[in-house]
Amino acid sequence: MTRIGLAQIRSRPHAAEANRSAGIDAAAALFAQGADIVVLPEMTVPWYSTDRGALEPLAEPLDGATVAAWHEQAQRHNGIVIGGLCERGGASNEASDSENDAAIGAVYNSAVAVDSSGVIAHYRKLHLFDTEKHCFAPGDAGLGTVETVHGSIGLCICYDLRFVEVVRLLALRGADLICVPTAWVRGFDRRQYREGELIAHAEGALIQANLSQVFIACVSQVGAGDGVEMLGSSVVADPYGRTVGGPLSTQHEKLAVCDIDLSEARRAQARSELITPRSDRRTDVYGLLHDGEVL
Repeated sequence: MTRIGLAQIRSRPHAAEANRSAGIDAAAALFAQGADIVVLPEMTVPWYSTDRGALEPLAEPLDGATVAAWHEQAQRHNGIVIGGLCERGGASNEASDSENDAAIGAVYNSAVAVDSSGVIAHYRKLHLFDTEKHCFAPGDAGLGTVETVHGSIGLCICYDLRFVEVVRLLALRGADLICVPTAWVRGFDRRQYREGELIAHAEGALIQANLSQVFIACVSQVGAGDGVEMLGSSVVADPYGRTVGGPLSTQHEKLAVCDIDLSEARRAQARSELITPRSDRRTDVYGLLHDGEVL
């Protein structure tokens, strides 16, 4: 079994140092509860904003203070920390030299996975939401998975879940678990949610987990800040579309852990002798092109 720690916290505007400390404290508390993998929200540091003028001076490289602090926690507890931050532009392995030159000075809405050895996965948000398009450069680090002692993990961020190709591609690349730092806000609906309700964003994660036979762990910021209301409702979905963690509060910060068996992702690919949703795909008729390969 693998224990996932959900750190549903709120990053306060204009408080980068305090937000970094809050993320570290949350990770430490969840590791103390036995978590193997801790997931922090989107833009935990410096805070969720689309004000480029405010964010740009605080953007960090991958060897900056935030990732170093997450690395220290991962080392101390022999675990994995996954979280979101505002990343200062730099070279990407997936980009050409000309694209990398253009990226210098850009800021990215990024996520990293860090274990005791350092950064094991790095992702830049592909699909920018609303006014994020005026702030961040579109992601150029591709989509991929990383093998860990627990299983294969993929990363994406928030609005990426609205594009079904993202989860399907990561699943076809072998992901057992997709970790999704989020800052879920209103935008697709105008519902008022009851405390602890499974919001529409989380419902979408459950559906995709079932359709692609993969665990999905979404951890959102919660509460009002910098002109947006973040909806919480962090959740872990299993490969059958069932809730196995959360939903957490729609109003309050909360830490929680849940146990999952990542090998279930492989078993879920065959629901019966004749119901095999992964191998039943008609790749003779359609396919998903990634890195020059049709999946």
